[in-house]
Amino acid sequence: MKTQIDICANNLLNYQEKFKALSDEYRLDILNILSKNGETCVCDLSELLELSQSRLSYHLKILLDADFISVEKEGKWNYYSANPKEIKEILSEDLYFKLYPIDK
Repeated sequence: MKTQIDICANNLLNYQEKFKALSDEYRLDILNILSKNGETCVCDLSELLELSQSRLSYHLKILLDADFISVEKEGKWNYYSANPKEIKEILSEDLYFKLYPIDK
C-alpha cells in the first residue's frame, strides 16, 4: 500500500523530470517551434536548430519522456507535435501564453 510520502515523492520526481526537460535552451527552442508550426518533421527540426540527428534525438527523448511532445511515424520520418495540455499544467499562464499567444 502506498503511503502519502510515497505519492508525494512520486509527484516530486515527476516535476523534477518536467523541469529538467525545460531547463535546456535547445529543448525550449524545440517547444517553441512545435507550438508555432504545429506538427514538424524531425528533418526540419534538425535543419532549423542546426543540430545533428543524434543530438536532436537526445533532446526529443527528454521532451517525450516528460510528455511535452508527441510523435507520429510516417514511413521513415517522425513528426513531432507539442502537447499544449501538459505544457499548460506545468507553466505559469505568462509563460504558457508566450508559447501559445492568444490570437486577437
